[in-house]
Amino acid sequence: MNPTVGIAVILTVLQAAHCQMIKDLSACLLGQNLRVDCRYENKTDNPLTYEFSITKDNRKHVIHSTISVSENIYRGRANVTMHKNLVCLHLQSFTTSDEGIYMCELKATNDYTGNQMKNITVIKDKLEKCAGFSLLIQNTSWLLLLLLSLPLLQAVDFVSL
Repeated sequence: MNPTVGIAVILTVLQAAHCQMIKDLSACLLGQNLRVDCRYENKTDNPLTYEFSITKDNRKHVIHSTISVSENIYRGRANVTMHKNLVCLHLQSFTTSDEGIYMCELKATNDYTGNQMKNITVIKDKLEKCAGFSLLIQNTSWLLLLLLSLPLLQAVDFVSL
């Protein structure tokens, strides 16, 4: 076997062996709605599948999923949005009966290491309000650039010539 081909095969296997990893799972209240943010690191362009579930009374309930079928009681109240490296569960009309252990499960197509899972305990009285700009800070490079350019903007004279 050609050494170049062998190295390419090894690199491909290593990339496929660990395509995505959940970095953070957080929950907050947006008005009367629950938002669960599942942040991940993705090292491939392969399609991502997800499942949000809740465990309460020692039983798993699927809220929203591309992996399995969601339960009827959540179908009209739950939706998911996907942004770069972020999958968000939105659960409308969140009440104390929706408290429990929420799980985010992710799997990239052709990732042979299995699903990545992370969970968080959600109790209504302990939830913080969602920050209005939290989705904008997913990639903080634009914020850093803005902060670094403020002194330059102050030094520029914008008076027309």
